[in-house]
Amino acid sequence: MKILIIRHGEPDYSIDSLTEKGWREAEILADRLEKADVRDFYVSPMGRARATAKPTLERLHREAEVLDWLHEFRGYAVDPFTGEQRCPWNLAPQYWTKQTDLYDPEAWRTHSIYAAGTVGRVYDETVAGLDALLARYGYVRDGKIYRYEESNSATIALFCHFGLGMAMISHLIGVSLTALWQGFLMPTSSVTTFVSEERIPGEAYFRCIQLGDTSHLYAAHEPISSAGLLKAEL
Repeated sequence: MKILIIRHGEPDYSIDSLTEKGWREAEILADRLEKADVRDFYVSPMGRARATAKPTLERLHREAEVLDWLHEFRGYAVDPFTGEQRCPWNLAPQYWTKQTDLYDPEAWRTHSIYAAGTVGRVYDETVAGLDALLARYGYVRDGKIYRYEESNSATIALFCHFGLGMAMISHLIGVSLTALWQGFLMPTSSVTTFVSEERIPGEAYFRCIQLGDTSHLYAAHEPISSAGLLKAEL
């Protein structure tokens, strides 16, 4: 099985849609996806994700199922200095790199900045949604792997967001979400690809073969957007 995690095109957050460049990215992305033999399309309810999916769906005369849990990650952290709510993936490295538990695959979620907010609850909702979706294709979560009765060759495409996309990756490969949020970036309209590695019949592990791939933009001579490269001050 193959999972395509697609970040929306360059956003215009003021109207929850795309910039002029974002619309160009969506068209170029469609050039790629119309050749990808995608069985099923899923999309966040947010406008910028649905706009990104639109050119692909129109070309293929297809529809996407809207999944509420694909909404941008709605959990918030609590600033350790001001007590204010803040975006959980915009932490200054001068702070988070000194918190050793934030690197831990399990302990990250109980750190005070998250425990005082809603990150854990939203993370649980996200991974429950992902596991329910994969179960539709016969892959049922069991500990850190997925069990299946019959291998499935389906390719599915999920149009979503950076924060949410990294939460799915954290669950699939068992890595601290903080380390992913702070150490990696999915550029706009990028494609992240996971495939099910099935060494032992009946047992699968999803392995990343591309993260934040923008080769379609390079091929079309479209610059890579800097959207999502944040500055943080504590």
